[in-house]
Amino acid sequence: MLKELILRNRSYRRFYEEEQISLENIRQWIDLARMGASGRNGQTLKYQIVLSDEKRNQVFDTLAWAGYLSDWDGPVEGERPTAYVIMLNDEELGKNYFSDDGIAVQNLLLGAVEMGFGGCIIRAFKEKELRKVLQIPSNYKIIQVVALGKPKEVVVIDEMKNEDIKYWRDENQVHHVPKRELEDLIIGNL
Repeated sequence: MLKELILRNRSYRRFYEEEQISLENIRQWIDLARMGASGRNGQTLKYQIVLSDEKRNQVFDTLAWAGYLSDWDGPVEGERPTAYVIMLNDEELGKNYFSDDGIAVQNLLLGAVEMGFGGCIIRAFKEKELRKVLQIPSNYKIIQVVALGKPKEVVVIDEMKNEDIKYWRDENQVHHVPKRELEDLIIGNL
């Protein structure tokens, strides 16, 4: 069951915008994020939830989507995320969040996938504009934006060919993600 969730947990960038996510669902996913391991148990991560149409549109304008798809500017209206979770580090609690962000966002997204939703981790954003739009205090470092919604696209995993790591879309708009072979990742067995 865990493997199935992991395989379904892809980077989705197009959503059924009419399918809303409840605040309670997002709170449950953040609860999963907070239950994960935390380096030195610092628990410095905080989250800002964005659900309103106005704020979602403003956040959208600060984001960059899918760098390898140079001819695509991101999801069009009707395919945009229905929620965002902004992951922050409370610098007053500690500046080093170790690998907590990765653990937390994976837990959050696995919770979303389990409920039929999905998301995309976005680290390419206009920080000043995003901070202003969401009125994020200066003691919080913006780590990443998690775009969430009901996936409207098919994402498949392919075997990597010729060391080409770039994801791509075919003529049917199926999103292909090449992965290295397991044998290429294990460098020793002592």
